[in-house]
Amino acid sequence: MTFPELITEAQATEEQFLRQIFVRDQMAEWSKAPLLMNHADGIFYWDVHGKRYFDALSGIYTVAVGHNNRRVIEAIRRQLDSLHFSPPMHGTNPVAVQLANVLAQLAPGDLNTVKFQCGGSEVTEAAIKLARQYHRLTGNPGKYKVISRYLSWHGSTLGALSASGLKGRKTVNEPMAPGFIHVFPPTCYRCPFGKSYPSCEITCATLIGEVIEMEDPATVAAVMVEPIGHTGGIIDPPPEYLRLLRQICDRYNVLLIFDEIITGMGRTGHLFAADTFGVVPDVLCTAKGLSGGYAPLSAMICRKPIADAFWGPIETNPGFVEGHTFEGNPVSCAAGLAVLEQIVENDLCANAREQGARLRAGFHRLADKYGIIGDIRGKGLLQGIEFVRDRRTKERFSEPIGVKIGRRALANGLLCRFDPHWLAFGPALIVTAEQLEEMLALLDRSIGEVLASVEAA
Repeated sequence: MTFPELITEAQATEEQFLRQIFVRDQMAEWSKAPLLMNHADGIFYWDVHGKRYFDALSGIYTVAVGHNNRRVIEAIRRQLDSLHFSPPMHGTNPVAVQLANVLAQLAPGDLNTVKFQCGGSEVTEAAIKLARQYHRLTGNPGKYKVISRYLSWHGSTLGALSASGLKGRKTVNEPMAPGFIHVFPPTCYRCPFGKSYPSCEITCATLIGEVIEMEDPATVAAVMVEPIGHTGGIIDPPPEYLRLLRQICDRYNVLLIFDEIITGMGRTGHLFAADTFGVVPDVLCTAKGLSGGYAPLSAMICRKPIADAFWGPIETNPGFVEGHTFEGNPVSCAAGLAVLEQIVENDLCANAREQGARLRAGFHRLADKYGIIGDIRGKGLLQGIEFVRDRRTKERFSEPIGVKIGRRALANGLLCRFDPHWLAFGPALIVTAEQLEEMLALLDRSIGEVLASVEAA
């Protein structure tokens, strides 16, 4: 069979196609109403049937500078004309060095040494390895445990998954890797300790110090957190939370790792959430928006004292033992440089703050109109709403109202993030006021239609 014949056969029937590809959703359920995107431009998608969707999710918090961005595409094309792959076992390439230098200049504090990977899971795995190897090199080989949070998501590979705190994604893969300990996240709206901010004294943070003590500080390597948790429903911590974690980690010689896979690259209104909260971690992981979705790319950035530990004679210091085939890929790094150039030159962080304030106001209008929005959380262009049946008691709906509203929104041409009890927006940093208002109007319509159908039932 010739290759054109293979292509024809592959396109024979939609049913065959749908049964021969794994998708992120439950496959049988997804196949009932399959969504296949055909092309995109700016903040819009079009599916294979020609239907247009507002992309209120940046793909998946990834398309930072919009779809079909010609400057990024041209940068990739120019790079393809000169070097598309360099030998990672023997060295790197000029565009990777340039991107590393730019990130070192833009990152907060003395975060100045970069390790490139392809995606979020790889880079959080690298951060875990870095923490363990760092302590081994600095005379503390017993420090290997990683403290992370319930409801967190750090990636699908085994180490990243072990650090994650979502039972629905972990249980089917258990047993997990050893050495990972979970604590409760700063879910102020539903405090697991039954307290209220600010009289709570930030128990969710101070407890981490107690956990380190109970585990034995000589065994704890790192604390890994998302500055704003995503999968738990946009968990926006109180202002003191990350500062307290910084103090606790310093006290016990524990590395503080920020998973900024989502919150990096301007998403919260500053280039990094570390800037938004005014706290410098020891290690910062970023991905998604770094390349704008145009090529797989992630980066781990560590502080100078951490990086210095990996310098030394080869007889006694093996360096950082970690590597992947496509790390520092020149095409991906060219995309990253082009994306960063537009974020900085066009001050898209300022637009994220401005449109983020508009988004917040829009969510408040919807809360006033419908009365089923119990809490509004997040910063910049990463914000979400939690649905409740009763605002006073915070009682949740017995049915997955968030999923119903999210699916109705999709039917109405609005792509957003939805779970049983919450929904989130994360549009591209280039989004305009008019576009954001249209997105909010579609969400308004979708909530109204779902509530009408619930009442009719």
